Amino acid sequence: MSTSEFDSFRPPEPEGGKRRRKGVRGAHRGGGSGSDGSREMPMVPDAEFTSYYGRPVVKPAPWGHEVAAYLFLGGVAGGSGLLAAGAQLTGRKKLRRNTRLSALIAVSLGAVALVKDLGRPERFVNMLRTVKLTSPMSIGSWILSLFSGGIGIAAVAEIDRMTGERIPLGPLRSVLRAVEAPAGLGAAVLSPPLAVYTAVLLTDTATPTWNAAYRDLPFVFVSSASLAASGLAMITTPVSEAGPARKLAVIGAVGDLISARFTEFRMDPVTREPLHHGRPGWLLQTSEILAAAGGLGALLGGHRRDIAALSGLTLLTASAMLRFGFFEAGKESARDPRYTMEPQKRRLAARRAAGITSDSITTVD
Repeated sequence: MSTSEFDSFRPPEPEGGKRRRKGVRGAHRGGGSGSDGSREMPMVPDAEFTSYYGRPVVKPAPWGHEVAAYLFLGGVAGGSGLLAAGAQLTGRKKLRRNTRLSALIAVSLGAVALVKDLGRPERFVNMLRTVKLTSPMSIGSWILSLFSGGIGIAAVAEIDRMTGERIPLGPLRSVLRAVEAPAGLGAAVLSPPLAVYTAVLLTDTATPTWNAAYRDLPFVFVSSASLAASGLAMITTPVSEAGPARKLAVIGAVGDLISARFTEFRMDPVTREPLHHGRPGWLLQTSEILAAAGGLGALLGGHRRDIAALSGLTLLTASAMLRFGFFEAGKESARDPRYTMEPQKRRLAARRAAGITSDSITTVD
């Protein structure tokens, strides 16, 4: 054994240290005390896989609040276009004028918000180069464009009458009068798709909370659009002509409350959690309260101008809060890997329990 002048500085070895080391070597060979592994301690605790360093499993949608505003404004435009067609067919001129103008303003502001989120206007134009039936974005761009054209023609005719035909249209005025009615009805045909396609756009993503509502969110968005359009019409139109708007407000409020609850009931218990926590939870809960209050106001006091206007404002706010709340809840769910992985594990376990084990999803190596 070699020695060194530094051996004097080495701390003394504990008594029996050599024997312990020998015992450990013997255990690894399968003999001696602890050879059955009963004395071995795990170096790390049992770990449950979540995600790589807790990072999101899915990439959050890169959409800002401009997209949430577009969701709301699209509902206003779609509902207003449908109300305008009803007013056109029943001879309610003031309701027809106000809803046509509301639809044009809403769809214009919505297009601005969409282009702002895209970054450059030409990106929207590029989406119109083809028609892709499997893409909600492609179909939605065409719905938005065609609806804007139809409601734009009808609204220009209303503005021309409001100004005493002072718009310098010349011989085009007779053409405008001829195509006004078909354009208004054509916009009405596209009104429901405009109000609902944004729900399909959200649920077609991998965002957990949005995707989990794919079966029922279109019904929620239709009810929300009814709230917004009828509320705006009750604000802008005299009660003598706002009868259809009041009826739509009551139907929309009932539909909104029922469809929202039914949608949550059919979602995975984990993916619906963001709908009840934080800012999204507050927005959605307040939206339900306002929808119920606005619907009751339209039903019981809608024949009074002041109550009708207040109820309309309440319904309009309820619709906006629902769209923004659901939008933010989806973004929250994408940030936490738990909302992606736990529902996946439950779906996988359900498939295996049902005996589905021969596909690439459930195959175990």
